[in-house]
Amino acid sequence: MLTVREARDAILGAVPRLGTESTATNSATGRVLRQSVVAERDQPPFDRVMMDGIAIAFSEFDAGARRFPMQATQAAGDERHTLSPGNCIEIMTGAALPQGADCIVPVERISVADNAVTIEEGYVAEARQFIHPQGSDHMAGSTLLSPGKRITPMDVAVINSCGLTEVEVSSTPRIRVISTGNELVPAGKPIESHQVRLSNGPAVIAMLQQYGYTDCQHDHLPDDLELLEQRIGEHLAAADVLILSGGVSMGKADYVPEVLKNLGVDVVFHKISQRPGKPMWFGMGPNGQAVFALPGNPVSTLVCCRQYVIPTLDRASGAPEPAPEFAALAQDVTFKPQLTCFLPVRLVSGTGGQLLAVPVHTNTSGDFASLSVTDGCVELPLAESSFPAGTALPLHRW
Repeated sequence: MLTVREARDAILGAVPRLGTESTATNSATGRVLRQSVVAERDQPPFDRVMMDGIAIAFSEFDAGARRFPMQATQAAGDERHTLSPGNCIEIMTGAALPQGADCIVPVERISVADNAVTIEEGYVAEARQFIHPQGSDHMAGSTLLSPGKRITPMDVAVINSCGLTEVEVSSTPRIRVISTGNELVPAGKPIESHQVRLSNGPAVIAMLQQYGYTDCQHDHLPDDLELLEQRIGEHLAAADVLILSGGVSMGKADYVPEVLKNLGVDVVFHKISQRPGKPMWFGMGPNGQAVFALPGNPVSTLVCCRQYVIPTLDRASGAPEPAPEFAALAQDVTFKPQLTCFLPVRLVSGTGGQLLAVPVHTNTSGDFASLSVTDGCVELPLAESSFPAGTALPLHRW
């Protein structure tokens, strides 16, 4: 039975990198960038005025001039004017600095009468004030974004500023999620006293979508060996990633490992020394598909999805591995089984600003309702059994 680290390494080492595709820049939020984005022009592309007011030659102000005839008005987007000696140009925020001007006096410091401007008495100006110099943010040809960046709304602004209407990103993986079990009944359908609501599949899809993986379809299959082999085979042929929930333990109706073997899926491992999620199964399909068979208990399903499926998709997409995050236990915890424990926690901020993890009790790995008040799990390492309050542990947010 593999350790958690061994299981992670085995999965990440087996799954290939996704291909690339072009997408519209304005629809690229959440996608993983697979090209460099290079500045089209200097930024700002001209000496940009930062205040409404007047543009003057500082040398004239420095020589004692305080009254300037109004030569023209220039707004943002107007062509650049040329300032004549002794005059001023009324200027707007965002406009290009007029030729011959090198000082902006804010509108609050001037008065206008008879088409001339007077600067208030005692005002002290400086050369180049309220001017955002051309190229001071970055120069044309500078690399602004590099491959592997998950695109944010701020990045969309950067990409647009470079004149790109499309950008190269990692292809969206085709993901098929399958829930198995005769006892499961979807929401909206009549249910008998001996049945339970189907919740794992929708929860897995919700988590995938939360991380930007939106090409997901769900199917619910009964515990019927022949039908399972037929339908799982169809989904396998159409998917890059296949995720199953249930049917991977040792019961008589746990057919999933047998079905996957019959479909040509090579098992990489079955079972991990962890709780919850010990029965997890992973293999690779005949055409390079990643196949995750997650335990059917809801807490186990979500923990395994977060710990193994999401990092695998991120790696395949070319996204950088996130920096480790830690939280300190808010109370003593004891866990005696020789297993790595993923302990659900609620996060609070301590008085000193430290991130604290408050354990949230779940009755069993089927107690998914308790997860709604949690923020993630902390990882209790295999080699220890006692964890005093204040112990810093790896944190995995949902």
